[in-house]
Amino acid sequence: MDIVSKEIRSRMMSGIKGKNTQPEIMVCKLLHAQGFRYRLHVKSLPGKPDIVLKKYKICIFVHGCFWHRHCQCKYTTTPTTRAEFWSKKFGQTQARDKKTLRYWPVKDGE
Repeated sequence: MDIVSKEIRSRMMSGIKGKNTQPEIMVCKLLHAQGFRYRLHVKSLPGKPDIVLKKYKICIFVHGCFWHRHCQCKYTTTPTTRAEFWSKKFGQTQARDKKTLRYWPVKDGE
């Protein structure tokens, strides 16, 4: 049972951002301070990378622990309510990540 009404929960969830999150902003500030120039959320590329350094042909995906379920991540949490719904939702995200990473192989040693 949720501690807030359905309407309040809906309003709270709609406020959660998918773009320009704090981790993304931190990475962008670091890159900019180092002199790199980039584009954000390039829709024309597979998986719509969060940050693209076109000059260097590099794409950066900033994946949060909650949605992307990193292996053995201590920050990954699972809601206790509607476990089946959340399990399906996280599975879809992981499947989409796996499909996207086929386009963007990581080089050895990275």
